[in-house]
Amino acid sequence: MMSDPQQQLRDRAQAAYVGLAIGDALGATVEFMTPNEIKHTHREHKNITGGGWLKLKAGSVTDDTEMSLALGNALLSEGHVNAKSIAEAFSAWMRGKPVDIGNTVRRGIVHYRTHGETLVPKSEYNGGNGACMRTLPIALATYGCDRETTINASRIQSHITHHSDISDAGTEHVIDLVHMAFNGNSISEMEAYSRAFTRLHPKYRFNEKREVNPSGYIVHTLKAVLQALYYTCDFESCLIDVVNRGGDADTTGAIAGMLAGA
Repeated sequence: MMSDPQQQLRDRAQAAYVGLAIGDALGATVEFMTPNEIKHTHREHKNITGGGWLKLKAGSVTDDTEMSLALGNALLSEGHVNAKSIAEAFSAWMRGKPVDIGNTVRRGIVHYRTHGETLVPKSEYNGGNGACMRTLPIALATYGCDRETTINASRIQSHITHHSDISDAGTEHVIDLVHMAFNGNSISEMEAYSRAFTRLHPKYRFNEKREVNPSGYIVHTLKAVLQALYYTCDFESCLIDVVNRGGDADTTGAIAGMLAGA
């Protein structure tokens, strides 16, 4: 008996969210460590143990998952993508003294509080991965929508803290990949799409040479994520591969988990 397509879609959406949280919790232990430091301490980091520089309990998540949930709740409460509602949700999240918060995210929220603006000035220095790591609710809300609607929704939430062409491109590519996964496209089809994307955006080009110790710059983050996604064979090996590269491991783990989960 064939399974219900709507149930399949719900399963993939749930798996994307759970995958994001698992990758976040796994990667947080080794965030800001180098691959050699990880190898010396853990041999291979493959269990959710907590600890790390944030001294987390096992299974605890960081800003990646928390901001995704804040964004999702804002979308549900409004019934559509509303910049002020999202900015208020982010502000309330920061007011709760989260365990971790990126500098660009903090500046964007402070800008909103100070000026009442839901759009930070455009800057090449806003090319971090903070808008991308939390983008899953936008991918869910825009599934089945036209391209213009999807891009507009993505940029409404992104530009509250990250207003940069390179950040927009990477974040929108992740949304496209989530949509492809929801559609049931194969990994090889997704990789072909990513290769086409990198021809348009050469900074994101990736190959077999591992992107190690990836920073919070979205280009470094996504190169590591795409390599792990396309050069491993299953969800578990993808996440273990990407977090053992070190660097901003909670975020590479979260984005990889989102995609591999979907």
